[in-house]
Amino acid sequence: MTRLNLVLLLAVMASALYLVHTQYESRSLFVEVDKAVSLSHKLEIENERLQVEKRAQATPLRVEKLAKEQLQMRTSTPAITQYVTIAAAPASAAGKAP
Repeated sequence: MTRLNLVLLLAVMASALYLVHTQYESRSLFVEVDKAVSLSHKLEIENERLQVEKRAQATPLRVEKLAKEQLQMRTSTPAITQYVTIAAAPASAAGKAP
């Protein structure tokens, strides 16, 4: 009878230790999931902030200002516009097939 009690006591102790270990693992995994959700939320906020900054950086006035200042570009006017025309092909060349 004593041997049976000892075996049952060991079984109860083993199951109790396993239960404690399982609860510890569950809590640590929950903490990791919570950290991942928090990081995901921070990244979403950062992404939205960067999208707003990107839209602010790409305004036409800013692009034109940068083009003038950094690239020394200027707006086109009819005075500096050059038009290119294609000359008509000679009649003898038009009749021949390549």
